[in-house]
Amino acid sequence: MPKHLIVIGGGFAGMSAAAYLAASGRKVTLLEKNTTLGGRARQLQARGFTFDMGPSWYWMPEVFEAFFEDFGFRRADLYPLQRLDPSYRVVFEEGELDLSADYPTLKAQLEAIQPGSTARLDAFLHEARTKYELAMRDFIHLPNLSFLEYLRPSFLRALGKLSLFSNFRRYRRRFIPDGPVGQIMDFPILFLGGVAENTPALYSMMNYVDIGLGTWYPEGGMYRIVEGMRTVLGHVGVSIHTGAEVKGFAMEGGRVRGVKLEGETLPCDGVVAAGDYAAIEGMLPKHLRNYPPAYWERKTFAPSALLLYLGFDRRLPNLQHHNLFFDVPFAAHVEALYHRPAYPEKCLFYLCCPSKTDPTVAPQGAENVFVLVPLSTHLPPDGERERGLIRQVLQRLSARCGFDVQGHLVFRKKYNRNDFIADYHAFKGNAYGLANTLLQTGPLRPHLRNRKLRNLFYAGQLTVPGPGVPPAIISGKIAATLAASEIK
Repeated sequence: MPKHLIVIGGGFAGMSAAAYLAASGRKVTLLEKNTTLGGRARQLQARGFTFDMGPSWYWMPEVFEAFFEDFGFRRADLYPLQRLDPSYRVVFEEGELDLSADYPTLKAQLEAIQPGSTARLDAFLHEARTKYELAMRDFIHLPNLSFLEYLRPSFLRALGKLSLFSNFRRYRRRFIPDGPVGQIMDFPILFLGGVAENTPALYSMMNYVDIGLGTWYPEGGMYRIVEGMRTVLGHVGVSIHTGAEVKGFAMEGGRVRGVKLEGETLPCDGVVAAGDYAAIEGMLPKHLRNYPPAYWERKTFAPSALLLYLGFDRRLPNLQHHNLFFDVPFAAHVEALYHRPAYPEKCLFYLCCPSKTDPTVAPQGAENVFVLVPLSTHLPPDGERERGLIRQVLQRLSARCGFDVQGHLVFRKKYNRNDFIADYHAFKGNAYGLANTLLQTGPLRPHLRNRKLRNLFYAGQLTVPGPGVPPAIISGKIAATLAASEIK
């Protein structure tokens, strides 16, 4: 009889772990508390609009290609993909920039908005590419249970190229001065949940991801990835249970013997928990947890967010697919996120308008808009302040479009910190995991293996490698490999 493993959580990490475990010959059951797979990447359909509820950036395309190829599939047979050009628009206090997908053109654009800023851009991106290729080849797939994993010749030879002992901002300033171009180079760090001054310079690799590998879009939206991964799960024989919220564990002899649901316990030989790490730990007796509650309180999490799903009955001019509204003081919003938690007086926000690229996500002649306003995880939802932020977003959008967009708003739904907690058990309502700060990288992140229960493993954006869709897929593979080596 094959060993039976249960995977908790149907997000990208959970689906990845389940697929690799099943392909290794294990019997696998995947439990998801919500009614559909995808985790934060669920889909909302209303009034003819199709919204991606969470991730909207498709970066590191080779990670997706590799995942599907591992199971005999071609990504192109599951969903079409196109590179966006321009990659995205940045709106500054004075002017805007549509970042070209063509590097020589982009370099000229950057030089035009900040003369002298690109003198060392080639060198900066060369080092970024070197870091990325070293990471993908030598250490992004390590389980990071110990620093000893890095005592290997390939890593030691590369040590001087990784900028491990500097923060990103200090490092970036060696190549690119502050100003609009510096702000553009700092932007990808936001995907890691932190800010430039507390993120290791190692992660300048994200600038190569942005500029070198490009920004892509799967036709139909990000949920197409979920559908593709579900096809893989069916192919390898994973048993999928949605609407199955885990309540606890049955344990005996230093091992998990079963997973408790409402009214039943499913016996198993091991568990990969790809839900919120802190929430999973909270289901265990204190003496069997890897970390006490105070540990999570000390950690730096990615922000929470106020999300808006907006449907308009007419086209909105002067927008691209991805739009970063950096037209208010950046430092003030960052201060409100990380240092002095508060609702920002003037908010930065990200606006995605996928109907600019994909007519299938909105009715004919209409526009699909997703907005993300980052907010501190330390703020309780405040309806009045949220309404103020929504008014601010719509006013700035109206100014950009040249007319009052509110008169054309036919669908609106908001999603806040309480929703992240209710839907995903997200610690403090974080939007996308544990930040990759200087002290929360590699072996300093929460471990993939429970130290007390030998057959309980963890995966997802609170573990290694870190936040983001491609890292979550990689995390699931690492956890599956670890679990398969233990449970034979």
